[in-house]
Amino acid sequence: MSLPERFLERVVIGDGTCWQWTGPKQPRGYGICGRRGLAHRVSYEELVGPIPEGAVLDHLCRNTSCVNPQHLEPVSQRTNIHRGTAPAAENARKDECLRGHPLSGDNLFFTRDGRRQCRACERLRRGTR
Repeated sequence: MSLPERFLERVVIGDGTCWQWTGPKQPRGYGICGRRGLAHRVSYEELVGPIPEGAVLDHLCRNTSCVNPQHLEPVSQRTNIHRGTAPAAENARKDECLRGHPLSGDNLFFTRDGRRQCRACERLRRGTR
């Protein structure tokens, strides 16, 4: 498989790392490849193969304009979000609460909507020990 010449005209291959998409982009930097869809997906499908059903492509380089298939990994949406820098990802990586209690073992519980909570802080909020 190979990329069409027209696609490659919109790619700058620098020092062997990211392949920068110079064509049209979405506001968050993802390249748009006409009717074919997102440029990084086109690159991956043409050079690697089909993206597994239910998977999204994670930019391992964190450069949303990159179309280098070696920088793309098919993962679940949940994994992709947790690898990122959004508040949900940052919170998921925390191993202690704001007061410094561990978010693990017997001190950890989950709310009905799936959020992690500190049992020690919950006791403080309720005024119990």
